[in-house]
Amino acid sequence: MYLENSHYHDWFGILFFIALYGSILFLFPYYRKMQRKPKGAFFAFVVAFAIEMHGIPFSMFLISWLFNRELPLGILWGHTLFPWIGYWGMYINIFLALIAVAMLINGWKQIHRDYWRKADGEGKLVTTGIYTYIRHPQYAALLLLSLGMCIEWMTIPMLIMLPTMAVMYLRLAKREEEDMKHAFGMEYVEYMKRTKRFIPFVW
Repeated sequence: MYLENSHYHDWFGILFFIALYGSILFLFPYYRKMQRKPKGAFFAFVVAFAIEMHGIPFSMFLISWLFNRELPLGILWGHTLFPWIGYWGMYINIFLALIAVAMLINGWKQIHRDYWRKADGEGKLVTTGIYTYIRHPQYAALLLLSLGMCIEWMTIPMLIMLPTMAVMYLRLAKREEEDMKHAFGMEYVEYMKRTKRFIPFVW
């Protein structure tokens, strides 16, 4: 049986993936306490991913218990797209993760170099690097990371949390934009006209 020969009950794997994805949050320039809830939501998503991938397939057990049917590999347990494209879901996840980390690092450097100097009276609107194209690269990156994890190993908690996080980060982005309008006035309004919120050239 797949369960008997898989990487389930690998508690080191759980801790490794929680530490790996959780470390991403250190590149996340939260500038207000109100952002702690979205940050916590992403960490909970990572924990759910790690436990169901390397610990215990709770989603499969739940569905089996409720409907007395065993789910096929790839349906809420195992590699999500395995029946159709094999392990390519894992490779897609890695590819999206690399893009997300690059976005986070670029955004982090720009924020630290320019905007966070505002505390010393030297802050300025960040419009270079990744900010040339989107206004919230950190939020976009975390959602991209989460999407990649779902493509690799979709479970019930992740299926519920992904759209929930998307709504949370959308609301947070809108609040931050209002703050930036107050801080930078028409300069930020003009900046909004030539950029997108999360996806370059699209949205």
